[in-house]
Amino acid sequence: MLAYVARRLLFLVPTLFGIMVINFIVVQAAPGGPVEQMIARIKGSAVEATARFGGSAGGETAGAAQAPTTSTGGDSATRYRGARGLDPGLITQLERQFGFDRPAHERFFRMMRSYVTFDFGTSFFRDQGVIATIIEKLPVSVSLGLWTTLLTYLISIPLGVAKAVRDGSPFDVWTSAVVIIGYAIPGFLFAILLVVLFAGGSYFAWFPLRGLTSDYWALLSWPGRILDYVWHLTLPVTALMVGGFAGLTMLTKNSFLEEINKQYVVTARSKGLSRPRVLYGHVFRNAMLIVIAGFPSAFIGIFFTGVLLIEVIFSLDGLGLLGFEAAINRDYPIMFGTLYIYTLIGLILSLISDLTYVAVDPRIDFATREV
Repeated sequence: MLAYVARRLLFLVPTLFGIMVINFIVVQAAPGGPVEQMIARIKGSAVEATARFGGSAGGETAGAAQAPTTSTGGDSATRYRGARGLDPGLITQLERQFGFDRPAHERFFRMMRSYVTFDFGTSFFRDQGVIATIIEKLPVSVSLGLWTTLLTYLISIPLGVAKAVRDGSPFDVWTSAVVIIGYAIPGFLFAILLVVLFAGGSYFAWFPLRGLTSDYWALLSWPGRILDYVWHLTLPVTALMVGGFAGLTMLTKNSFLEEINKQYVVTARSKGLSRPRVLYGHVFRNAMLIVIAGFPSAFIGIFFTGVLLIEVIFSLDGLGLLGFEAAINRDYPIMFGTLYIYTLIGLILSLISDLTYVAVDPRIDFATREV
C-alpha cells in the first residue's frame, strides 16, 4: 500500500503540471487579457470625464490621440484592442505591471516556480493577495459544501436503505417519484422557486436573501448566532441538496439490492441470524463501499464547482463567484492560483478515495494495481 501511495504522489506532479499547461495555453489564446481590461477601464474613465466636464476632457483625449507615437507605441496600439490614442509609455507600463513584457513560456515557468512554494502573488484588480482573497471567501463555500454534503449523506443513505428493504412497496413507489422530481429539477431553478416562495419573492418572507449572517450577528448570544447562521443557510443548502440527494438515494438503494440478492445473505439468513443483523452486519458494509468511498469527491465537487449560481441567487460572496469574476476580469493570479489549489486538492482527495475503499473493505488491495 505504501508503494501505491508513493506512486500516486509521484504521478500527481506531471498530472498537475499538464493541467496547468493546457489551461495556460487556452487562457493565453483567449482575447481580452488583463492589459485590454485595464485599457477598457482607462478609456471608460476618459469617456466619463468627457461627459462630465465637456470640452476640456475631450481636448485632452483628442490631444493624446494626436500625439506622435514611437514604433513601440504603434506596435502596442495594434497589439491591444482599444489602445489607439493612449500614451505608448502607459501601455509599456501596463505590460510591465502585468508581466506581459516577458515571453509566454517565461511567464509560465516563473508562475509555476512560485506556485511550488505556494506563492500565488497578488490579484491584478483587487489589490490583495490571492491566498488572502481565498481565505476571505472561504467561509461561504465551506458552509455550503460541508453542510450540503453531510445532510445529503445523512438523508440519502437511510432513505436508500429503507427503499431497498421495501422494494416495490407503496413507500418505495412514492419516494421514487419524489426522488425523480428532485433529480429532474436543476438546483438553480429550485433555488429561484425557494426565493419566490419563502424569501419575499411573491409569497412569504420567512428567510433572508443576502449574506451568511445578519448585520447584527456579533451582537447576538451564541445560541442566537447559531440560529441566525442556520436561518441564512437553509434555502441555499436545500437548493444544493436536490440533485445530489436524488442520485445518492438511488445509488444506495441499488447497491443494497445487489448485495441483498447475493448468496452470502441467503446463507446468513439460513443460519438463523436476524434480519437487522444480516442487513447491518453483513450487507451494509459491502453495499456502502461505493457510496462512502465517493464522499471525498462529492464534497470537493459541491465545495468548488456547484455553487456559482446559488451564490449569485442568494447573494453569497464565495469561491464560486470569485472564480467567475476572475474569469470575466482576466484576473490571472486568481484564475491560475485557484486552479492550482483546486486541482491539487482534487488529486489528493482522489487518493484519499482509494484509501477509503481499503478502510471500508480490507479485501481490496491497491498494492498490485498499476497507476
